Amino acid sequence: MNFEKLDVWKRASRLCADVYIETKSLKDYGFRDQLTRSALSVPSNIAEGMTRSSDKEKRRFLEIARSSMAEARTQIYIGIEIDYLKREIAKNWVEETKQISAMISGLINSFDNNL
Repeated sequence: MNFEKLDVWKRASRLCADVYIETKSLKDYGFRDQLTRSALSVPSNIAEGMTRSSDKEKRRFLEIARSSMAEARTQIYIGIEIDYLKREIAKNWVEETKQISAMISGLINSFDNNL
């Protein structure tokens, strides 16, 4: 399956790019690095998983992507609380992470039926 055609990969990639753009001037490099790394992990693991040959491997990488999305959401919540992130943008990111997570879960479930 071509991961580049998946809406979930497209949305995760867009979110990741937005995170990089919005946090590029953030001076707390540890926070910025952790947030960008977790955001980058999502589309990367979707891509890697979808190129694997077995459904079991695909599922494993998708679970990693879903976990990274939860990690990024947590960091976004914290970024809001400590005024590192613009509240309105970050709230939109929170909603987007929830929707992307649901899409990943749906993809995982499609492979569960084949195991």
